[in-house]
Amino acid sequence: MKVALSLALTLLASSFALAQTNPDVSLAPGTTLPISFTHGIDAGHARAGAVVEAKTMQQVRLSNDHVLPSGTRVIGHVVTANAFSFDKTPYAKQSASTLAIQFDSLVSSGETIPLHVYVRAMADPLSVWDAQRPKATDLDPLSTTTQIGGDQVTPSQSEVESQQGETVGYKRSSGVYAHLVSAVGRGSDGCDATDTEQSMGLFSASACGLYGYTDASLLSTGKSGDSTLTLASRRRSAQVWAKSEALLEVIGQSRTISQ
Repeated sequence: MKVALSLALTLLASSFALAQTNPDVSLAPGTTLPISFTHGIDAGHARAGAVVEAKTMQQVRLSNDHVLPSGTRVIGHVVTANAFSFDKTPYAKQSASTLAIQFDSLVSSGETIPLHVYVRAMADPLSVWDAQRPKATDLDPLSTTTQIGGDQVTPSQSEVESQQGETVGYKRSSGVYAHLVSAVGRGSDGCDATDTEQSMGLFSASACGLYGYTDASLLSTGKSGDSTLTLASRRRSAQVWAKSEALLEVIGQSRTISQ
């Protein structure tokens, strides 16, 4: 019995020592995470507590020269899911269906980083598809693509330009990077500017709010500090389509917890 207890204490001490030697990796405020939802979430079928999964779509630079690889898992859960129910009463104002999703953590190489983020922008799969397709014409034979929000990316040049022709970011081998631009989008919260270069994925530097979700509204983005996205719809059950993409922005310091 004493031998077993001694062995358990030794293993616990070793685990603690290993955890102490892990590098202190953190997500600084203003860090962005361009993500893609790996499956759809429908308020008509989802239940509170259900796991929500997404993955990063571009490298993200962390503290101490660390790099978060593309494809890193982002984990969240459904907070509330209220299905749509049509009220047949004449002149009735339809009650909105709501879907609330909280972003909890990011998992990479055995490390879990708790997330304190808000949804800066989110786009449906059609908007995502459109942002990846060049619109080459006789006026533009350079296969230029348009980021979600309007910025222009041309394969033959490193500069990313706004719709006004200003350089707002740069295309590198690992993706598109930019200083965030303040904006007001389709949502309850505006988006702030940053003076640090951030990973953008398919989003523009000024992207803010919902894109393509024409029958939904954005009740909350998580900017109040709860990391919770809330969508509402008065036409159908609120949902996040599979392969929708979002740009999360860190609003507080997040440090790793060793697994």
